[in-house]
Amino acid sequence: MQIITNVRQMQQACRNLRRKGTLGLVPTMGALHGGHLSLVRRAQEECESVVVSIFVNSMQFAAGEDFETYPRSFDDDCDKLKTVGVDVLFAPSPEEMYSPESTTFVEVPGIGDRLDGASRPGHFRGVATVVAKLFNIVCPDRAYFGQKDAAQIAVLRAMIRDLNFTVQLVACPIVRERDGLAMSSRNRYLSPQDRRRALILPRALQKVSELLEAGETGSDILRGALSGVFAADEGVRLDYAAIVDPCTLLPVADTAQGALIAVAAWVGPTRLIDNLLTENLLIESLRLRQSLMEETHA
Repeated sequence: MQIITNVRQMQQACRNLRRKGTLGLVPTMGALHGGHLSLVRRAQEECESVVVSIFVNSMQFAAGEDFETYPRSFDDDCDKLKTVGVDVLFAPSPEEMYSPESTTFVEVPGIGDRLDGASRPGHFRGVATVVAKLFNIVCPDRAYFGQKDAAQIAVLRAMIRDLNFTVQLVACPIVRERDGLAMSSRNRYLSPQDRRRALILPRALQKVSELLEAGETGSDILRGALSGVFAADEGVRLDYAAIVDPCTLLPVADTAQGALIAVAAWVGPTRLIDNLLTENLLIESLRLRQSLMEETHA
């Protein structure tokens, strides 16, 4: 695996890779887990060459957030990427990505102010800016992101459309721990007690999936069921429980035509997110149910 830290060298390497065929990009902030590796494997199935980036982007962290303490495990990440056969790792320094003269930013108003954008002002400005830069540096044919970050996917799809990027964004299924918790680099923050409490997120989504399977489509009722699960644990603070259009992130009154069921909550000091797409209801519901049953009988 080639490790490149310089933008110009990366651009040249990617020009060479594109001559071989389809080029896939998996952008990450490191602290890699099974969810990231599932994106890499999907990219390898669909592309002749795969680039992974590791860059902890300070611009998408608001004041008081966890930029300084965000988990960094570069050597371990490299070992994992070598094991799965990644072609090139792009690991630029902050100075390489943002020169002191940088004054240009990418914003996606409206969509970027909803869900996580409302809870974390400026977050999606940072995300859109760094991803736009990565698209321009790598020029991938396809870019792979995890469905766990559903609001991010909506923002980036709007950016791709509005700025005429030719890249295809591929959203890949959420990968979960055996007990149902969505894999996240921030799971490392959880104490043993908070780790158990964090299962309230997949339990809440499972409750909603059961109502959907029973024929309930009214968003008010489904949202009430989501919030009710969180109300049972005072150690968890609900940030949002939303039922929205997956493209616009605007609320929908009814889920019959498809919807994103999304939750964010503070478990102790750690903010976690999770979601369920109604179009993937059967597959995700079965996965959640099996995982939670395993946890109950463990």
